[in-house]
Amino acid sequence: MQINKDHVVGVILAGGLARRMGGGDKSMLQLGGQRILDYVISNANTQLNTVLLNANGDAERFAEFGLPVQADIVPDFAGPLAGVVSAMAWVNQNKPTATHIITVAADTPFFPNDYVERMLDLMALKQQRLACASYHGRTQPVFGVWPVDLFDDLYNALVEDDMRKVDRFTAPYGVADVPFDELTDNPFFNINKPEDIVAGEQQLAHSLL
Repeated sequence: MQINKDHVVGVILAGGLARRMGGGDKSMLQLGGQRILDYVISNANTQLNTVLLNANGDAERFAEFGLPVQADIVPDFAGPLAGVVSAMAWVNQNKPTATHIITVAADTPFFPNDYVERMLDLMALKQQRLACASYHGRTQPVFGVWPVDLFDDLYNALVEDDMRKVDRFTAPYGVADVPFDELTDNPFFNINKPEDIVAGEQQLAHSLL
């Protein structure tokens, strides 16, 4: 069944520790004269009516972006799944008409402009409960569609079973693979290390040709 995009909340996952960047908010680093998060938010806002930022620490540092900010509701920086379940909690509280969330990484400035539409379309076509993006055979677990009614299952998996791996949690529910293989540059390239800034500048320059 096709999902109404109005019932989908976009979630930008920025709750990580950025250890390989020496800590801090790597999404606030400059790339081509803008912060990485500027690219991510701009793209997300063009595809969705409601966008939420999942981030820990002082939410005021993101105030200028004008997005609601939800911290993790489970302790110990439990990875992407913590951001997913925390976003589900926000949706249940603030946008109860929403049926799904769709996630993107805060450090991934080039994710596809048709990401939301393609994810929802192929998930409906394949009749699966969840969807996960891929590029040339490599799954992108941070880029997925999640039904909000999995909140209890996911919360229990995190808190009681110490679940951390996305694919381990999602496998029993059925996941539609959504490939973006036709794109020349990896749309899910992310900034993890200082040298990735240089690679990102090159990819940005190539995209503007």
